[in-house]
Amino acid sequence: MKGKGIWRRVGAVAVVAGAASMVLAGCSSNGSASASADTAKAESAHLRIIVNISPNLTVAYWNKLFAKYEKAHPGVTVKLERTGTISAADKLNQDLAAGDPPDIVQQVTPSADTAKLFTDLSKESWTKKTPLVDNYKINGKTYLVGAGEQVQSLVFYNKEAFTKAGLDAAKIKTVAQFTKAMGKLKDAGYVPLQTAGQWVTGSQFTLFNDSTTMTKTPDWIKKRREGDVTFAGDKDYMKSLKAYKSWVDKGYLQKSDLGLAYADGQTNFLEGKSAMYIMGSFFVPAADQAKASDDFGVFSMPTTGTYPTKQFSNIADPYVVVKQSKNQKAAISLVKWLTTDKTAVGSELAADGNFRKGYTYTMSSLGKGVQKIVDASPGGFVEAADEQPLPGYSTELNSQIQSLYSGSTPKQVAENLDTWWDSQTQ
Repeated sequence: MKGKGIWRRVGAVAVVAGAASMVLAGCSSNGSASASADTAKAESAHLRIIVNISPNLTVAYWNKLFAKYEKAHPGVTVKLERTGTISAADKLNQDLAAGDPPDIVQQVTPSADTAKLFTDLSKESWTKKTPLVDNYKINGKTYLVGAGEQVQSLVFYNKEAFTKAGLDAAKIKTVAQFTKAMGKLKDAGYVPLQTAGQWVTGSQFTLFNDSTTMTKTPDWIKKRREGDVTFAGDKDYMKSLKAYKSWVDKGYLQKSDLGLAYADGQTNFLEGKSAMYIMGSFFVPAADQAKASDDFGVFSMPTTGTYPTKQFSNIADPYVVVKQSKNQKAAISLVKWLTTDKTAVGSELAADGNFRKGYTYTMSSLGKGVQKIVDASPGGFVEAADEQPLPGYSTELNSQIQSLYSGSTPKQVAENLDTWWDSQTQ
């Protein structure tokens, strides 16, 4: 099951419910109205925006994009807010607690508990055409809009490594075949599967496990919320944990990789030090920038059930307008531009390897490979609204998956997740 807490690159980040309620007491009535900004011109304003900074989406990239908006909207300036080492959600909570709210935040997914922090965009007619907008509604209201979709049930592989190991990626469809392939890659002198510390460990497990579990039971998280299923009692979840643990024990995953940052793990894979890499479609532009796209291939996530699996999708480049912002019209106008303007949307999609119906951009061979997987997929699933895990779940999952590297058993991990989950709902 996929959490939205600390996955900086894998989907939107959930605001911590406790922190959100703590700072809510300081909320004023500024921006409580959600009057349509479809025809309203953005007033002169100095807008502060928190966005995702990554190897693909750099500070320079965002400043260049915002400069285009400023040029077309005299009187409006856009300031990029740096988060440092904390998440966008934590940065938002800090600013709210300090009484200094930003105007717009990216990479934060509202929940039923935190929706009151954000502007209701339901009356904005343009939102209806943005990707996955209905999936992220809270009690029928729109708070979050995005520029595209990010697909993630993917395994990228080094073509040279596969050739040396005598492997055909098209024949890897089951978890058993995936595990066997890792053995051959290790024998060929490669680290079979690249991972890293930070959020990467838990995220990769999520992408691996959810491909089976969520294809089979799309409402698994809702069922867990209602107590109808448990981590320890779900056969598919336990199979995933046992398979992952076996990869650690056999050396297919390097314990030392837990000391790597996300960017360092990606660099290892790009430099040919490892053979496979579980990651979302945003790896494609990283390979493109390294001029190495033709060196890599991609296949859909192996499964213990139906193949190909549904594609895990997240809203890409998601934005919310902060309710406390004193620049509501200007903030809504900028979010509208970021999610509907052809130039802006095309730029965001290409920069991070995302997709959106009706929007195209020049793709490398690797990007076209991902597109073929998307086209062949029986559908997709999104974890939002009722299918959104409890706040803090991803942090707990990441910690538990990393404990498999230091001796925890799959049973212990599953039971610990159940204990944590139940403690949050009491």
